[in-house]
Amino acid sequence: MSSFLRLRKNQTLFRTLPHLLGFRTIFSSSTSKVLETFTEEFEIGSRLISLQTGKIARFANGAVVLGFDDTKVLSTVCSSKGDALRDFLPLTVDYQEKQFAQGLIPATYMRREGAPKERELLCGRIIDRPIRPLFPPGFYHEVQVLASVLSSDGKQDPDVLAANATSAALMLSDIPWGGPIGMIRIGRIHGQFIVNPTMDELSLSDLNLIYACTRDKTLMIDVQAREITEKDLESALRLAHPEAIKYIEPQIRLAAKAGKSKKEYKLSMLSDKTVEKVAKLAEASIEEVFTDPAYGKFERGEALENITQDVRKVFEEEGDEESLKVLPKAVDTVRKKVVRKRIIAEGFRLDGRHLNEVRPLYCEAGILPVLHGSALFNRGDTQVLCTVTLGAPTDAQHLDSLVGPPTKRFMLHYSFPPFCINEVGKRGGLNRREVGHGTLAEKALLAVLPPEDDFPYTVRVNSEVMASDGSTSMATVCGGSMALMDAGIPVREHVAGVSVGLVTELDPGTGKITDYRILTDILGLEDHLGDIDFKIAGTRKGVTAIQLDMKPAGIPIDIVCECLEPARKARLHILDHMEREVTIPRIKNDSTSPRLVTLKYSNDALRRLVGPMGVLKRKLEEETGARLSVGDGTLTVVAKNASIMDRILEKIDFIVGREIEVGGTYKGIVTSVKEYGVFVELNGGQQGLLHISELSHEPVSQISDVVSVGQQLDVMCIGQDIRGNIKLSHKATLSSPGSFKTNDVAKGSVASAKEKANIWAPVWNVTSTEEKSNSASELPTGGKHEAGEVKSKSTASQIPVILIRSVAECDQEEKSNKEDLSSKGTTVNNGVQSDRKSKSRRSKNMADSPSSDSGPLPYKNVKMSKPSTQKVDDKATVTAEDLKLGTKVTAKVYQVCAHGLVLELGGGLRGMYRFKENNKSDFNIGDELRVVCSSFNSKGVPVLSLVNDE
Repeated sequence: MSSFLRLRKNQTLFRTLPHLLGFRTIFSSSTSKVLETFTEEFEIGSRLISLQTGKIARFANGAVVLGFDDTKVLSTVCSSKGDALRDFLPLTVDYQEKQFAQGLIPATYMRREGAPKERELLCGRIIDRPIRPLFPPGFYHEVQVLASVLSSDGKQDPDVLAANATSAALMLSDIPWGGPIGMIRIGRIHGQFIVNPTMDELSLSDLNLIYACTRDKTLMIDVQAREITEKDLESALRLAHPEAIKYIEPQIRLAAKAGKSKKEYKLSMLSDKTVEKVAKLAEASIEEVFTDPAYGKFERGEALENITQDVRKVFEEEGDEESLKVLPKAVDTVRKKVVRKRIIAEGFRLDGRHLNEVRPLYCEAGILPVLHGSALFNRGDTQVLCTVTLGAPTDAQHLDSLVGPPTKRFMLHYSFPPFCINEVGKRGGLNRREVGHGTLAEKALLAVLPPEDDFPYTVRVNSEVMASDGSTSMATVCGGSMALMDAGIPVREHVAGVSVGLVTELDPGTGKITDYRILTDILGLEDHLGDIDFKIAGTRKGVTAIQLDMKPAGIPIDIVCECLEPARKARLHILDHMEREVTIPRIKNDSTSPRLVTLKYSNDALRRLVGPMGVLKRKLEEETGARLSVGDGTLTVVAKNASIMDRILEKIDFIVGREIEVGGTYKGIVTSVKEYGVFVELNGGQQGLLHISELSHEPVSQISDVVSVGQQLDVMCIGQDIRGNIKLSHKATLSSPGSFKTNDVAKGSVASAKEKANIWAPVWNVTSTEEKSNSASELPTGGKHEAGEVKSKSTASQIPVILIRSVAECDQEEKSNKEDLSSKGTTVNNGVQSDRKSKSRRSKNMADSPSSDSGPLPYKNVKMSKPSTQKVDDKATVTAEDLKLGTKVTAKVYQVCAHGLVLELGGGLRGMYRFKENNKSDFNIGDELRVVCSSFNSKGVPVLSLVNDE
């Protein structure tokens, strides 16, 4: 109680102390500051869109949150404060998709996002390309744009939303910029164009068009399509423009409410005096270099460098320090005027070509025969080497993007090494330019790839630029298309690409275009000195991919549409040359070429193959060098050549086992030797009985003189009894005495699983039914054989399928059979059974077993019902003992099931008849049917087929 009084006293003293010292304390309830926010809402394509600023990221120079349904994207803009001491615009655009936007924790080890993914780099390029031309000339201050997805409902791709949010953020900032812009996505389903399609709609669309523009000019185009015609593409562009500019007015209204005044930045402009001095000293020499078509890329560059050094010496003698600082820029400006003037006035280009002329072409497929597919493509001095690598379905790339598919089975990787332009450079990680060029070529080739159901393999195209002088991405499209056909992939037709340029002449007063020229197949220097780089790829039927970048602040859409026709003509010209080299996908069956096989097994069998923690699978891969990929009921094997494929398939057959067919020849190991025969272990640990009479064509008196435990034998499955036990024959695999021909049984031999794997031919040579019915498919690669016809199926493949059962399983079946027969007054004295460890259980009367091979387990002292007087091969009723393959009987319908019938064969024996697909008829219990025994299932139940006696 005393401590409580002291606390109250101290609190009273604390309250009175400020008054004693002459201060006054004001106590008030806490209040929160209300954030002033500004919002603009509008509709595009019946979707409500909102722009909001002032609530989030208030310290950024400009920040806008764009909302589209439940998807929200934040874009911020900042610029450096100091003076710009450079001659280029250091604009950085970063786009981020963090997993919290869809309510997930990253699956990485650190549980956080790592380096930018390919998709993030591509979306950053989508934002960068339309906003970069709108910064004023001479503005070289560092600018950073950071776009982040705050939330995503998975219905809309946030890339277009981020670009519009960035435009609004730049409008709000004090950075000088010539916007705003609008960006829109257009799709097409069944011929109808859709504005702002959802991801589900895009999966059905044959067009994915991203279009960016100002009020009256086009800034950027990005297209992925399925062979859309130029006419339809032009219609889509003209629809996209008025839809895209609907984003512009809301941005202007928002900037009027909350925007900052544009700051005065120092612009690094070239003085007219410096440009005139450089032109006076170097224009004649530059014009001489550019009018001589004998100059190559590096000769021309060396000559221009010598001219620059001559001008530098003059400025150094004059002591003109200001001009020396901007000399490279001034020389570049002069040579740009010379080149553009010659193209506009004379219609000739740097290398002497006409405006619509394509450079000389050279292409070669199969340049690296050891690989799955390869091709070399040359257009002028540009050279690209493309290779194709095939992989299993599980080799597909896993994507962690917020929208789109989770995996990607077709990948095109583009590489631009420094040696291709005779430079020294570092090789780093993902490069934005390489990712962008590779994705463009990937989009172009996707349109002609076969469906995943028909071609389930993973495909990687690798493009190595060997020499660069303009449009290496379009050369990659051409080389990649040829490499795909060289690999035997059933692409529908070739895809080619070409880059179109533009040179314009402007009115100095108004800045409007007064004259222009369209250039086909531009050089690297024409790309640098021209206005646009319009890359267009497609087939003879239509366009599959487009990428338009430009340097001026927009081009009228009429001129853009006019560029489509010259590109189409150039594309057809290139396709003619490509088709002379390779016309259809090649079938490769070289023994040294890589192989792919897809096999079907039960999931239990696949679990045995993989082993605990995948140990057995890894061991097989290490021993053979092959790669195994396990799916749901499928096993895909990838091997470097045919010998490795044979080795791995043999090991797989032994471990997993496969369906055994009557007449099939297999390798087995002797596990147990008995007086009447030997037990042979086949694949998967399953066993069958090789009777003494089936060992050789010559009589065998002592089995141990012929075979021993552990010996490997070639055996043939010659039958199966009613209880599922398999009869094997060794002599059926040997030539008959005095004859070089195989016996009749051997003629029905069926290939093993690895031999049965069919060559995967082009889709136009195989019906869809035949493709889906194959239990194993193989795609051999290598060699240069043209695609041929698919061989018809062997009649042996229609032999009934039988599963080999182990001896232990037979023991269990015998016990149940004894119980069933004992209840009917029938006794069975079983023979010998052996498990996988060679354990045996002998019958007392084994010595009296007959030598004739009536089955793997001979019967003795069997009391059966009175047999029928009819022949065995044409019975009204049969017993379990004499029912064999091919036996015809008259059966009664015992039960009607969903997928077939249970038939009463007489003597308490029942079999089953399966309905064929789309062939179900009306059956009633008690109906009599003529059937034939076609096979036995794994439990020994007869499988019957209808007989047409007529």
